[in-house]
Amino acid sequence: MIEVRNKKAYYDYTVLEELEAGIVLTGTEIKSVRKGSVDLKDSYVLLRNGEATILNLYIAPYFEGNQFNHEERRTRTLLLHKKEIRKLKEKVVQDGNSLVPLKLYFHKNKVKILIGLCKGKKLYDKRESIKKRDLERESRNY
Repeated sequence: MIEVRNKKAYYDYTVLEELEAGIVLTGTEIKSVRKGSVDLKDSYVLLRNGEATILNLYIAPYFEGNQFNHEERRTRTLLLHKKEIRKLKEKVVQDGNSLVPLKLYFHKNKVKILIGLCKGKKLYDKRESIKKRDLERESRNY
């Protein structure tokens, strides 16, 4: 099972809520995702015109795709219900949160993306999370 995680998101943000969404992809994009040629690191989700779109998601070109290949960082549409989009928009506008993709995976042969409603961490929060992670690692070794 192919699963791509956004480790940087967990370091830079505190995840408040998670939501699963479908994503609209072309044929060569699906083949590249199956190979695991995806990078979520700098991508983010925008809500505009009643639609959710993901920007800056890198999917490498498919080598055998020739003329039918896709753009690597094109804007892709997310599949969400209108209610879900309205709720997310309220939370983003009201509280100043961000929508960040956390994980891309296959579920019943469909590509799904896990979106997190996140709040940015301060520098001292990041240091604290590093300290906790180091303590856990040390305790596992003993």
